[in-house]
Amino acid sequence: MNGNAGPIQLLINNKFGENTARPSDIPSSPPCLLIEKQKIIPVCGFLKENELTGFDMLECISCVDNFPEKKSMEIIYHLASIPNETQITLRVILERPDYPVLPEIDSVAGVWKTAGWLEREVYDLSGVTFKGHPDPRRILLPHDWEGHPLRKDYHTGDYYHHVKIDY
Repeated sequence: MNGNAGPIQLLINNKFGENTARPSDIPSSPPCLLIEKQKIIPVCGFLKENELTGFDMLECISCVDNFPEKKSMEIIYHLASIPNETQITLRVILERPDYPVLPEIDSVAGVWKTAGWLEREVYDLSGVTFKGHPDPRRILLPHDWEGHPLRKDYHTGDYYHHVKIDY
């Protein structure tokens, strides 16, 4: 299955319904599939447990802020199957509400334990809430930090605890 997401897309759509997985409009290597937001947990569980896919490793979770042009954000899951020597990328497009309302998606920490840390990083820096996350605290910034620095509408404060922030 290396290099072509077609067989994996077919497996997902046969299991969860047509259009659950669609080819990404962005060329990528490894191949990428767009996944329906509400099906991210069952799709990830299926891809991990199915012997044909066996994606036993969540390598990374990334977030892209498309604001202001598209009013959307994307969560990108980088998966690897060590036994099958293959990789795939899953993309989920989220509506991007105006700050301070944060976009939400279900946590995949119940599928891969490493998602616990990776989702905290995405929350901390990009401001996406992962529903059902077992420990949704900040991980990189202090607990009282305001905002999420990788959002395109983020504005750095002038001071943090009476210390001037000088860039």
